[in-house]
Amino acid sequence: MKREEKEQIVAEVAETARKAHGMFFTDFTGLTVEQATELRREFRRAGVGYRVVKNTLIQKALEQVTGYDRVYDSLAGPTGVAFAFDDPIAPARIIQKFAEKHTKLSLKVCVIEHTVYEGPRLAELAKLPSRKDIMAGILGSVQSPLAGVPTVLAALMRDIVSLVDEIGKKKPAAPANA
Repeated sequence: MKREEKEQIVAEVAETARKAHGMFFTDFTGLTVEQATELRREFRRAGVGYRVVKNTLIQKALEQVTGYDRVYDSLAGPTGVAFAFDDPIAPARIIQKFAEKHTKLSLKVCVIEHTVYEGPRLAELAKLPSRKDIMAGILGSVQSPLAGVPTVLAALMRDIVSLVDEIGKKKPAAPANA
């Protein structure tokens, strides 16, 4: 591989790492081509980027993005990196499910929102709710603040708010020169 190609790969990985909310470093030793293709397909469906890059190039890329010093010791042997953008936990679920099916895949280390987690914590991370689930829970709790209020009182409050809103719409605008 030429020096220019290596520099381009380092720049691409560094830029991807800057954008990612989660990075999962996997050991894929022993996976067949079909299994690796299946894994890439699962990542792609979830909007997760996955790349196999030489460890020295990964380290050089991460040196350009601060906060990844604790990852360097894990960069040994074949390494594939899953980059999570929207949901930083999505790769954990995919890797956990895939590892249960194909025991050859393992997690070396991962970084979620600049916090480093060792590979054995994969099952714990995979159980965390997705960002979408958390947002839905927050939205649901905001939309139903009257859950404990009796139905008649809740309807009355809605009617009052609606009435005040209608009055505000019908009120004539104040003269400009007043």
